[in-house]
This record gives sequence, C-alpha cells and structure tokens, in this order.
Amino acid sequence: MANASTVEPVALLQARAHVYDLLSAAFDGDVAVLAKAMEDDVFARLADTLPTEIDTDALTAATVDTEALAYGYDNLFEVPGPNFVPPFASAHRSDPSEQFESDSPYHEEGAAGELLGDPAAEIAELYARVDFHPERGEGIPDHLAAELEFMYALVTQEAHLRADGDDHDEEVAALRDLQRNALTQLGWLDDLDEAVGDRDTVEGVFAALVRFTRVFCAWDARDGVEFDC
Repeated sequence: MANASTVEPVALLQARAHVYDLLSAAFDGDVAVLAKAMEDDVFARLADTLPTEIDTDALTAATVDTEALAYGYDNLFEVPGPNFVPPFASAHRSDPSEQFESDSPYHEEGAAGELLGDPAAEIAELYARVDFHPERGEGIPDHLAAELEFMYALVTQEAHLRADGDDHDEEVAALRDLQRNALTQLGWLDDLDEAVGDRDTVEGVFAALVRFTRVFCAWDARDGVEFDC
C-alpha cells in the first residue's frame, strides 16, 4: 500500500480492502494466508507506509511452519486455558451487558466478558444496515475476524462505486459513515493488544499481528476513511 497522498482514491480503497481481507482471514485462523503474507514480507512493506513505527520482525520469515502457527492460534484464540484470549469484543468490556444470561462454564453470570454481549448487538446493528452476514468469526458478530471482514466489505463496495464514475455521493457518504462507526467499535483492539502481548511471549507472531492491526485501524480511522473527502 503506497503512501495515501500519492495514490488515486480507488487504488487506495482497493489497497485498504486488501489489508482488511488479509487481517480478517488471519484472525479467522487461516494460517496459510497468514504464512504466505509473512513469507512475502507483506507486513513489513505495509508498515513502511504507516506514520507510526511498527516492529514487524515476528511477522517476517523466509519459511513459516504452518502447523506451529495453527497451534499458536488455537492456544491463544480457540482453546480455553491459561493463554486463552477471547477474540471477540464482548470479552473485553469492563461492565456486564444489561440483559444477559449465561450457562457457560467459562463465564460467571453477572460478570463482564460474556459471549454475545452488548458489543455484539451494537456491531450486528451496523451489519443489518447493509444486510451484511459475516462468513468469518464463527458466527460471533463481534469476533475480530467478522468485524474486519465487515470493513473489507464496506471498503470494497466504496471502491466499486467510486470506480463506476457515476454520481454515488449519497451511497459513498453512507458507506463512509458505517466505516467510521465500525472502526469506533474496534476500539477494543487496545485491550486485545495488551492481553495478547502478555501471553504470546515466545514466538510473538500474534502479539505482533494484533499490534499491527491496532495501528492500521487507528491510521485508517484518522486518514484512510477520510481520504479525498
């Protein structure tokens, strides 16, 4: 992705969409996609285009062991245990949802961090505005993979409208408003970054991936969405 100030609007939209698709796949456990990006030096090249310095050493490798990568993903994001970090927003809320009942052995009723809490309802409302149904994220609306897939869909649709060349000002404005709202919902990446950083201390691939995602989304909220407004 080239510097935003030097590319055409549609090209920047396509580049942004590509990044969201990559990150969504990675957080959905598609280690083949993640491994190829690491071997192709994708993250380092993307980091060079962002205004904040990001350490991508853990995301760059000549050859990636996909089995080890899959084990690391499962250990962090799939299997409850000492290193488990829920990859959905509800788990990182400090206050419990107003109306929620849980029979999960991993969650105490009345405590914060429930599955399908208020953040899931909030992002699902945004999905409903454009009839979006995430294919990633295991059916959990506020799963990081689903939220990033939503951004991919919104940015891709804006790119199509802008490339069409006809008058789509109202539709583009609505899509950008949804992008702003979706990125606001992704504010929980700060908490995820801290939690994964505390647990992924050996290889550090997913700690680096969450950090990259947090920085990219912050840049996109500030500069990407607003480009050429």
